[in-house]
Amino acid sequence: MKIKWLGHSSFLITSSSGFRIITDPYTVGSGLSYGTIKESADAVTVSHDHGDHNNPSTVGGKPVIIKGTLSQEVKGIKFQGFPVFHDESKGKERGADTIYAFTVDGIRIAHMGDLGHLLNEELVKQIGPVDVVLIPVGGYFTIDAAQATKVCDQLKPKVIIPMHFKTPKCGYPIAGVDEFIRGKTSVKREAGSEIEIKTPPAAAEIRVLQPAL
Repeated sequence: MKIKWLGHSSFLITSSSGFRIITDPYTVGSGLSYGTIKESADAVTVSHDHGDHNNPSTVGGKPVIIKGTLSQEVKGIKFQGFPVFHDESKGKERGADTIYAFTVDGIRIAHMGDLGHLLNEELVKQIGPVDVVLIPVGGYFTIDAAQATKVCDQLKPKVIIPMHFKTPKCGYPIAGVDEFIRGKTSVKREAGSEIEIKTPPAAAEIRVLQPAL
């Protein structure tokens, strides 16, 4: 399985058989200057209806659009949606969010969308074991570095990939990735935007990707 960070909260995940998933495709503008997404996909997940996460029209092909918390299966891959909130006030400030969990090539991935709070014990049980977590770390609109660390402690993934943080192409008033990785061990700053995972590592590690667009 290959995971490519397109930018912001958008990833292209490609299975060994060529099945392609794009998460949270964004709209360029309003603080985001990542390049336009032109990749094709078989499935697109949309965690919530904000412009920096809900632009599936930019994705090529004829993908199945996955929104909401009903489980959906696309070509043998089951997408489970778990309802959470975009803030710590049960959605009163920024609305709802959906965590999507799915398994590709035997590796279970959880994309946290714009999660705005810690998880309760029941939700951790519902999500179950996770190998890879794609998690916002920038704060202000989402959980911050400290909260993201606690969520990772709750889920105990083997691979942590930060997203939704300040970069030269993101003008939002959020923190960069350094606050999240500061003081942590097993951090790998990748030179490129894509990594391949065949089996989860024995010890947990953080992989910081470069945006592709």
